[in-house]
Amino acid sequence: MPETDIHAAKLVDIPVIQRLVEKGMLLDSELACTREVIGQHKLTNLLPGRSVVTLVGRIDSQRIAGQFRLKAGEHLAQIVYIAPGLTENRSDTAWLELVDSMAAEAGRRGAHMLTCEVDEDSPLFVTLRTAGFAVYARQEVWKRATGVSIPDDITPADLQPETDADAMEVQLLYCNIVPRLVQPVAVPSSESQGFVYRGAGDRIQGYIAVTEGKSGIYLMPFLHPDIPYHDAASILAGAILRANARANRAEKLPVYVCVRRFQDWLEEGLTELGFESCKQQAVMVRHIAAGIRQAVFAPLKQALEAVPVGIRPPTTPISKSVIDQGE
Repeated sequence: MPETDIHAAKLVDIPVIQRLVEKGMLLDSELACTREVIGQHKLTNLLPGRSVVTLVGRIDSQRIAGQFRLKAGEHLAQIVYIAPGLTENRSDTAWLELVDSMAAEAGRRGAHMLTCEVDEDSPLFVTLRTAGFAVYARQEVWKRATGVSIPDDITPADLQPETDADAMEVQLLYCNIVPRLVQPVAVPSSESQGFVYRGAGDRIQGYIAVTEGKSGIYLMPFLHPDIPYHDAASILAGAILRANARANRAEKLPVYVCVRRFQDWLEEGLTELGFESCKQQAVMVRHIAAGIRQAVFAPLKQALEAVPVGIRPPTTPISKSVIDQGE
């Protein structure tokens, strides 16, 4: 059995974590696209607060660290990074131990599911399957480089910031678009701002979550299939302009769009806008806990006393009753 010591990070562990994250792997595409990459930023300070948990330790001679963040009110924990990254032809025992420890710690903090977004060609993909993770969805991340302008034949659609009055319509759109299995893990980040698109009859037919960071702008669209292909490009163009108006950075920063498999019909519009596919990932989920109802049985005597007198259970043996009916 390997000698295992994995614990919550302390101040004394920070130098070790800083060395490890230089070769780490981000498993949250939104953070990977909007924040500094691992080699340029100390991920120990990436998401400070009680909602973020960092584990560090040693399995035999292998040093390892990982971080996850808890999504308040959703009973969901998202893995931020695992460091160092797993390479081909290397024993994954340490990574399996770390993931198990992360699941246990997330469960103690009230999470029911532990999720991550991992590149399909990564060795870690196989390890996560071994660790009990299942693929819930596939997604593709598209990138639009800086300096690319919106084509003249595409007129950006008018998008409005989401308001409290839009909540019910947005929820209905979400439930109609996102497969039931994926709904618990496909919710946009709380750090994003939502924009709505209204189509025929002034109904909300599109919702785009926009997240901005120092390294890029990240869009997650939810567009109704009734929207024509060309209109989809206009809606995405409108979201880019909205992001630019808010931060005046869309022209200076790359723009990323996360397209889940159930929205892959948006690819044509993304191509028209100058986007190129840069990552193909699997959204993986491990269930940590499930609610179990404990059966409560009342004593038989108590149950019989609760039955009205007029319909007391028969006291005649079953065999004699059958005989009497036959007569």
